[in-house]
Amino acid sequence: MTDREIRHAELAARYLPDELLERFRERAAGYDRANGFFDEDLAELVAQGYLTLFVPTEFGGPGLSLNEVSRLQQRLAGAAPATALAVNMHLMCTGVVTAMVDRGDRSLTWLFGEVMAGEIFAFGISEPANDWVLQGSNTVAEPQADGGYLLTGVKIFTSLSPVWTRLIVHGLDSSGTEPELVYGFVERDAPGITVSDDWDVLGMRASQSRATILRQVPMRAERVARTMPPGRHPDLLTFAITSNFQLLVGAVYAGVARRALELGAAGLKHRMSAKSGTTYAEIPEYRTRIADAYRDYLAVPAQLDAYSRDFDDLVDHGSRWPQLLVSARINASAAARRATETALLCAGGGGFANGSELSRLFRDAAAGLFHPPSADAARPMFAAALLDD
Repeated sequence: MTDREIRHAELAARYLPDELLERFRERAAGYDRANGFFDEDLAELVAQGYLTLFVPTEFGGPGLSLNEVSRLQQRLAGAAPATALAVNMHLMCTGVVTAMVDRGDRSLTWLFGEVMAGEIFAFGISEPANDWVLQGSNTVAEPQADGGYLLTGVKIFTSLSPVWTRLIVHGLDSSGTEPELVYGFVERDAPGITVSDDWDVLGMRASQSRATILRQVPMRAERVARTMPPGRHPDLLTFAITSNFQLLVGAVYAGVARRALELGAAGLKHRMSAKSGTTYAEIPEYRTRIADAYRDYLAVPAQLDAYSRDFDDLVDHGSRWPQLLVSARINASAAARRATETALLCAGGGGFANGSELSRLFRDAAAGLFHPPSADAARPMFAAALLDD
């Protein structure tokens, strides 16, 4: 093993030991069936120090890199995808601030103290009918005399909705001669926040990613992170958000794909064919099917590893960064959908039962269709890289 692989193995044993993952896997089916939140998983992750992974050592945390956290998230997602996806949103917020510190911006380091004190952060950026995502907002941001804002709007897919205490949000201030996007954090006990109870979905049910309704919710002046023009304007904050979001979400679907292939292979070894007198693992068509899915999967962790290491090492890919980051997440999501479908075919009819882990993984993988940007929305970026001067 290389030094890097030894390090990853040590971190896995420290933060996600096998016995912990088995408990997560056993509970995942119950959370899914009851459409419940992963309270027990979260308590154990907090006890492991998992929510502090990104916090630098100078602030009392372990100071893990994006590459190291990505590896851990792949491991967690192999046991409990919805738990991993939801925890991602807290980790992403802490990873964003770490990335900014690494690049010389310490304006948000107050967040580390709150994380170490037990606050749980979540991501409140996605909105209905806002395909600009980070570059625009339908939420109204009304400036206040003290430098803060009042926010009114709806944020969708707010993971960790039962427990988050801090939410990163954005809104549009149209009060001046030129509109400005406002980024910052609001607190759960602020007036005007309502969390929807509507979350009955196909997959990733335990994430409880309900909508959050804001009605003149105060964002205190000291919690304003950035103001910037709407549209495509480079900024360290949005770059850090994009990088952490795309790579950590990709890590979850990489973990789903890997686990599905393990279950598919086990199914082929277990099932007997009356025609051939062998297990299905000896039948060429099934060997080809799972081989193709495994080949597609292998490129995914390699891509996540390469780009997360480059991000940690401050490699400057310039205008190519969005292409690299988005492609990694889209490829991971596609690999998860193919792997789960292939595994269902390999496992046979038993995998179609609602109580089957494969059935749940298949539904969880479908959630990958909805993370921004979609493949359709991203295609113009990839085409422009090759076709536009």
